Amino acid sequence: MNEDELNMTQKEHFPFEDEHFDCCIEENLWTLNDSTKLVGVQVVLILSYSTIILFGVTGNSLVIYAVYKFKNLRTVTNFFIVNLAVADLLVNTLCLPFTLVYLLYDDWMFGQVLCFLLPFAQGMAVHVSTITLNIIALDRHRSIVHHMETKMSRDMCAVVIVITWALSALLASPLAIFREFGSFNISTEETLQVCTEKWPESSMNGKIYSFSMLVVQVVIPLLINSVAYIRIWNKLKKHMICGRNDNQRRKKTTKMMLTMVVVFAVSWLPFHAFQLAIDIDNSVLNMKDFKLVFTVFHIMAMCSTCVNPILYGWMNNNYRTAFLSVVKCYPPLGVRYRSSKNREKEKDDDRDCTDFRSTNL
Repeated sequence: MNEDELNMTQKEHFPFEDEHFDCCIEENLWTLNDSTKLVGVQVVLILSYSTIILFGVTGNSLVIYAVYKFKNLRTVTNFFIVNLAVADLLVNTLCLPFTLVYLLYDDWMFGQVLCFLLPFAQGMAVHVSTITLNIIALDRHRSIVHHMETKMSRDMCAVVIVITWALSALLASPLAIFREFGSFNISTEETLQVCTEKWPESSMNGKIYSFSMLVVQVVIPLLINSVAYIRIWNKLKKHMICGRNDNQRRKKTTKMMLTMVVVFAVSWLPFHAFQLAIDIDNSVLNMKDFKLVFTVFHIMAMCSTCVNPILYGWMNNNYRTAFLSVVKCYPPLGVRYRSSKNREKEKDDDRDCTDFRSTNL
C-alpha cells in the first residue's frame, strides 16, 4: 500500500467509524498533531489504562471465583453476573493493552491476524455485556412484576448465555469481515503498518453500521432496562408491608442491578455521542486535541469494565462477605445460625475458607 492509497483509505474509512464499541483506538491518529505525545499526558494515560486493567482483571476474576467457590452464590442471576465478568475480562485483556500500545506508538505492530481478530473480539464482548444486562432486567421483571414463581433453570440459563455469545458474535462479525491490513513506507528506513476498515462500495455502509450499533447497543437496551426496572421498583414499593424481609432483599438487589445499568450507560454515552458527532459532521475531526478528547471518552467507557465488582462489594452483603472470605481467608461474621445437625454435617466442609454462607442473590 503506497501513501496515496493510504490517504484515500483514511478519507473513505476514517478509523473512528469503526463502530461504536470497538475498543481499540484506531490507526491514522499519527497524522494528527495532538497533545497525547506530551510526556506528561502519556504518563497520565498509561496510569489510567493500567489502573483500569488492574482493577478490571482483579475484580472480575474475584467475582468469577466467588461464584465458583461458594455454592449459595450459584444462582441464575449470579451466573449472568459471571457472564458479565467474563465479557469484561475479555475487554481488559484483549482491548486495553493493545489500545494503550497503539495510542503511544501510532503503529499497528500486532500483525494481520490480530488486525481482524481484536476488533471483532472487543465488539463481541461489549455486546455480551449489553445483552446480559437486558436479560437480567427481563428475568427479574418476569419473576417480580408477574409473580412467576418458577425460576429459570440452570440448563436454560446456560442456553441463554450461549445464544448471547452467538448473537454478539454475529453483530460484531462485520468488524472482522470488512477490514484491511497493509503497510506503506514513510521514508526509506521507516515503514508504517495500518489496520483499517474497508467497507464495500462506500464509507456510507460503515456509517449505517455504526448508527445501527448505536441503536442496538445503547438506545434499545436503555429503553428495555428503564421500563423493566421502573415497573419492578413500583411493584416492590407497593408490597413492602407483606413479606418485608424478602421484599427488602429484592429491593436491594434490584437497586444494585439498576445502578449497574446506569453506570454502564453513563460510561458509554459520551463515547457514543462523540462517535455519532463524527459520523454526522466530519469537521469534528479538525477540532483541537481531537485525539485527546476521544481518548478521554474511551477511558470513561472502559471504566465500566472494572466498576461492577466494586458495586457488588459495596451494595450486596453476600458478595462483600464472599470477597472478604476469599481475600482474607477469614470466616465471615453475621452468618445465620444453622441447626446443630447441619453444623455437624458441614463442619469438615467448612474449612479452608469455605465456611461462607449467604442467602441467594
